[in-house]
Amino acid sequence: MKRHFMRKLLRIGVALCWGAGLAGAGLAQTVAKLDKVVVAGWSKPITEITNLLVEEDKGFFKARGIDLGYVPGAGGGDALRNLLSGQADVAFTDPGSFFAALDKGEKLRAIYDIYPQNVFNVVSLKSQNIRQPSDLKGKRIGVYSLSSGTRQNLQVLLHQAGLSESDVTLVVTGLLNFAPLMQGQVDATAATDTGLLVGRQRGLGDVNVMEVKNHLNLSSDVFVVREDTYQQRKDVLKRFLQAYKDSMTWSMRAPEEAAQLAVKRAIDGQNPAMNLEIIKLRNASSVSAATQARGLGAFDLASLQKGVQAYKAFGLIQRDISVNDVVSQDLLPGK
Repeated sequence: MKRHFMRKLLRIGVALCWGAGLAGAGLAQTVAKLDKVVVAGWSKPITEITNLLVEEDKGFFKARGIDLGYVPGAGGGDALRNLLSGQADVAFTDPGSFFAALDKGEKLRAIYDIYPQNVFNVVSLKSQNIRQPSDLKGKRIGVYSLSSGTRQNLQVLLHQAGLSESDVTLVVTGLLNFAPLMQGQVDATAATDTGLLVGRQRGLGDVNVMEVKNHLNLSSDVFVVREDTYQQRKDVLKRFLQAYKDSMTWSMRAPEEAAQLAVKRAIDGQNPAMNLEIIKLRNASSVSAATQARGLGAFDLASLQKGVQAYKAFGLIQRDISVNDVVSQDLLPGK
């Protein structure tokens, strides 16, 4: 009887081990099925992109079979360089940098409109009396980097006044570009709505703000891939975009939770109340008439074409670019 009982226990033990082995193999297969997608960002891991930073907490991309990676940068031009060098699969970049790369002959395609609203501005202390683009002539103006959307959107404003970069002095200030403004190292700084929010929280004081969207409401950032990636990895990219949409939908529905997670995931996320305001701004800039009609990520092609015309007019690009040839919406998740 005892021997029979021991043999039964042995059979159960073997069965359990075999089952555990199968489970482990299944788990390994599940992990192996994840497709690696590395995003080249324009910034370090900051609160603005909290929805990309919380993968360990929320698993939006893993749920779609994507193993998400992130390469930081210093401007949209940096993001594209990391894409073109093979360090990333998708670039989180601005349209100006995208157009400039296309102008140089790079084979690229935009596949998702991240922020269809223009969030850029030029800010100055009221004491400088800079109220309109023409007042920028002869001034020292801060930009995040020479390969950033802040520089290119500054060019949009300068062009409105018949000016060019040769009429001003550019000063590279880095991401925390309001400290040089407050310290008098620059007369004005090109920034974003979130940058202005942080600057005001840190005691910026009374300022004049020129919003670029009042002159050209061009998208602030888009996802761009190499043409060969677009042609060869459509299924992976579709799942990546669906996961990104999932993460943005969560950010819009649960901004308070996102603000709390930014405390541990974003390098600038120490203040949950400030995180919440930044996240709300980015949520708002993710929505447009096009996205309301066709879902997050949808492009306004007419607006992008106006951007091409504007950038060609002030010399950022030299040749005509048809956005219909370099923008594809077939991978978008839809409504």
